[in-house]
Amino acid sequence: MHPPVSKPPFDPSIPVSPNNPCPFLRGLVGEGFVDGGTVPLNTLSQTIANATGETGLKKISARIQVRGVALIANGIKHILKSIWSGAQLDALRGGPLDKRGAGSRILGVDGKVDEDEIARFASFGRSYTDPNTGSSEPGLNAAEIKTFMRDNLKRAGSAARWYYPLLMKFEWPILLKIIGKGKEGEERYLSVADVRTLFEERKFPERINQRILSQPLLSSCQLRFRWAAALSALVIGLGLVALVAVAEFPNQLRAVLPQKGVLVNLLPPPLPAVPETKAAYWLEQNWSLKDRHWFHHASQGTATFPVPYEWFVALEQPQLHLFSKPGMMKDSAYLERFGFIPSPRSIQTDTATLRRFGYANVYETAQVPDWSTRWTPAENVDGLPVGFARMTGVVDPATGRREQDMIGLTCAACHTGQIHYQGVDVRFDGGAAMTDLKKLELATGLSIAYTLYVPFRFQRFADRVLGPEASQTDRAALKQKLSAIGSFLIDWAKNYEKTIEGKTTWDGKQQQDTEEGFGRLDALNRIGNQVFSQDLAMSGVKGFEKNLHAQDAPVSYPAIWTVPWFKFAQYDASIEQPLIRNAGEALGVTALLNLSDAYPEDRLWRSSVNIRTLGWIEDMLRGPDPFKAADGPKFGGLLAPKWPSQILGDAWRLKPDRVERGRAIYAEMCSGCHLPAVDTPAFWSSKHWEPNGDSKVLNAVTIPLDEIKTDPEQSLVLSKRTVDVPGFLKVNTADLQKWWQCEIPTASTSPNEMVYALGLMTVVDLVARKWMDDEKVPEAERAQMWNLARKNCLNPAPDPRYRARPLNGIWATAPYLHNGSVPSLYWLLKPASERPQKFCMGRRDYDPDTVGFAVAANERCKTGETEFSATASDGKPIQGNSVLGHSFERKEGEPKRPGVIGRMFKDDAERYDLIEYLKTL
Repeated sequence: MHPPVSKPPFDPSIPVSPNNPCPFLRGLVGEGFVDGGTVPLNTLSQTIANATGETGLKKISARIQVRGVALIANGIKHILKSIWSGAQLDALRGGPLDKRGAGSRILGVDGKVDEDEIARFASFGRSYTDPNTGSSEPGLNAAEIKTFMRDNLKRAGSAARWYYPLLMKFEWPILLKIIGKGKEGEERYLSVADVRTLFEERKFPERINQRILSQPLLSSCQLRFRWAAALSALVIGLGLVALVAVAEFPNQLRAVLPQKGVLVNLLPPPLPAVPETKAAYWLEQNWSLKDRHWFHHASQGTATFPVPYEWFVALEQPQLHLFSKPGMMKDSAYLERFGFIPSPRSIQTDTATLRRFGYANVYETAQVPDWSTRWTPAENVDGLPVGFARMTGVVDPATGRREQDMIGLTCAACHTGQIHYQGVDVRFDGGAAMTDLKKLELATGLSIAYTLYVPFRFQRFADRVLGPEASQTDRAALKQKLSAIGSFLIDWAKNYEKTIEGKTTWDGKQQQDTEEGFGRLDALNRIGNQVFSQDLAMSGVKGFEKNLHAQDAPVSYPAIWTVPWFKFAQYDASIEQPLIRNAGEALGVTALLNLSDAYPEDRLWRSSVNIRTLGWIEDMLRGPDPFKAADGPKFGGLLAPKWPSQILGDAWRLKPDRVERGRAIYAEMCSGCHLPAVDTPAFWSSKHWEPNGDSKVLNAVTIPLDEIKTDPEQSLVLSKRTVDVPGFLKVNTADLQKWWQCEIPTASTSPNEMVYALGLMTVVDLVARKWMDDEKVPEAERAQMWNLARKNCLNPAPDPRYRARPLNGIWATAPYLHNGSVPSLYWLLKPASERPQKFCMGRRDYDPDTVGFAVAANERCKTGETEFSATASDGKPIQGNSVLGHSFERKEGEPKRPGVIGRMFKDDAERYDLIEYLKTL
């Protein structure tokens, strides 16, 4: 072969093998551009790409196409030889490019040209004007060439193979592209004369030679450099595209990624947008503004977040921005997107600020006396939302070492609610929060990861925590500590996932998490995972990941107004002792707890739980004894919020005629379980009030699971789940019998393995007793803290059941049923089979007509909202998400049956009558 730069004049004596049937390749050999035998793929692809006259990306594309075709030209068996040596142009006959008579047949197997076949080729075309000479000549355009190729296949009949049409796309059409004629912008055609010359003389038109000669072939070294540069540019380009996608379109990118895997977990969880709030109101509930703000930010001794307080407020949001810095995790506007309610730094501020946060005296009536001024003040100096608390004076319960202030969630994070209506926020204490704590956990962990690995983030974080003048040694130590926290979180997530994959539920199904979403939390399973697994791991005790359980029994946050006067607070009527209930909640929200045997034994069970603060919160909620009120029995403490008709306009006005009709329906269909309204003598004289110490408690109606038939999961967690504890902790559930003289046995059948309910009751009891011992609490105060008339014993009921609480404030507790599976009161009053199977939760408006959330058929959730669904994509029920039970569908004369608690309503008008009355409770 002669190098193109020194190509001699055309030499017709150059031999071209008859086993090379491709006219263009024959021309390359005949002109001396390539050898007639084996030609390296780089040489072949460069030469043909040069012949096209293309430049830039189009030329690169041409090279790639040619290289791909040349690679298979000699057949699949010769691919390796083609890769190492090149294409064998003298052995193409019989290979994939040889169509064995299904082609043009211009060139015979002996290498001779058939003029009749050239004439046939010309017959498919017409006359064209040569752009160089202006004379007329026969030729074929692209459409005519396609017709010619189709006729070739038709003529071949059964000899044609399925892949021949694909091969033809790399033959005549490419020949047209390379040697075709036509002015810029005009239709190109393939000259029959050029085709005859190419076949008979193996010779190109001079313009093709000039293209090839003007572009010397690159050496192997130059080619490798170009490929490396191109690959680098591609990698950089893809990196920039990925960066832009992550920074500007994280939600769209998340939607197209596999929903399980590493990549999707590197993106921040999608969050709903928070619409502009025109006005906000906290409803009056018998608390002063000071008490309300104290409740919102008083620490119960929890360190919910895995970093100290000062670190949390220094973390940035887990978002990437190309041209600006991300906002801070602590920003209230950001945390509101997780469902939290904004809160002022202090209520000792101007009226305009108070009113902006809803902390104004809405009804302009006299404020009730303060409770909280007698207690340790609660501050909110960083303007965090309701439910965030700073724990000061932190001491490591194992070492006794003073630690940095921590940040945790308090009762208000889960038990403070709000509704939205046409730009107005109505807020109330004791109601169900509309938060998504799972998303907050993910965002916090991702923020730590971004701080460690995204350029410049740690530098900014360290400047905030240590100050700009901090030494490199201090910065390195800070990074090491943060990295250890990040590693623990990652390892824990892996351990959790691995453990859950290997476990089954109480009824033999594969364990898997059920999405909690906005407004729901699997509190019982979370508490068990924290106390019996993660707390042990954090204490250095290994091997108890086996105690983990999937979060598969999520519930709507229960309303807590008037609850201190209920004998049993939980949905499943499981816990009577108020201190055990509250301290167990604090442990579940991650209080510091020592469960290690590496320290002196007297440090076991030490914790950061603040029993005294929990008692103060209970006092505020409970209020004075309702039976000792001067003007007749009535609740004090935190009262249920009243229907806000005077705030929200005509759509919220109560209709007196409907209220009266609904009152009669309530007496007929509801009061048997939920008792008469709390402002009636019938409620206070109910036989469900039981003597308790020097007062009474309400032992509300409980209905067996087999009768109510609502979702069973929450009622079975405490009794079906078992936990194992280290022997050195000496957890003896039989101690409950000794301490509280319980009516039913409490001993476990195994020294270390026990029913979750008994294990939790015993552990929390030990934690509370240890705190009182360490604080040297006097016996009289201990008795008050314990409220000794309320025993820490199992409910003696023989079977799982759910409690029917009084319906005061029921309007403020949507969605309904204990698992939040019914969006509104309207749908709760419909037969269970007609209830929506899916609906969206997040930042959405309240519906005053249906009392809850309006649901549209087949509604699609907006960005960041979470979908409640009763069934998975495969049609199987989702654990914990049943919408059945508590149904009104019994027809006249039908016998009572499980899951049906009342007659069918006559029509929607009757339903709306009852709903109107329920608004008044």
